[in-house]
Amino acid sequence: MEQCTACGTEEQKQKLLAVIDASRETPGCLMHILQEAQGIYGYLPIGVQQMIAEGLGISLSEVYGVVTFYSQFSLKPKGKHRISVCLGTACYVKGADKILAEVENAVGIKCGECTEDGLFSIDSCRCVGACGLAPVMMVGDEVYGKLTPDKVKEIIDGYRREEK
Repeated sequence: MEQCTACGTEEQKQKLLAVIDASRETPGCLMHILQEAQGIYGYLPIGVQQMIAEGLGISLSEVYGVVTFYSQFSLKPKGKHRISVCLGTACYVKGADKILAEVENAVGIKCGECTEDGLFSIDSCRCVGACGLAPVMMVGDEVYGKLTPDKVKEIIDGYRREEK
């Protein structure tokens, strides 16, 4: 297997190769391996997909097709603090578009991106099941509800202080 220089650390590579070796003979193992790989790397860059394809003896296009079909997989790195703004109906009606704009402003990136320092990434979602708290955003597993643009800045600043 060709060395992938853009595929993280040697430790990450060895973990992935161990997952592939342990799962290779199981029918339908691709999804499991992709989930494990995303857990190891945080996302699925093309080099990681290539390692999986080679390890399973399948085409890169087959791996890429699965990765791009399922929304649980990411082709881009995610930040340490993953921000998800709910754009479901209840949240949207209560101003989620303004919350998303304020998150983008506070963090300095657009939805779908990750900060250069790897601290924050922003995504949107359709519903987090907290409609009574609309508008809502999550940072990791923490839910923040009844948001205003001012509260967004406070929350983001709190995560920044935590990092210092």
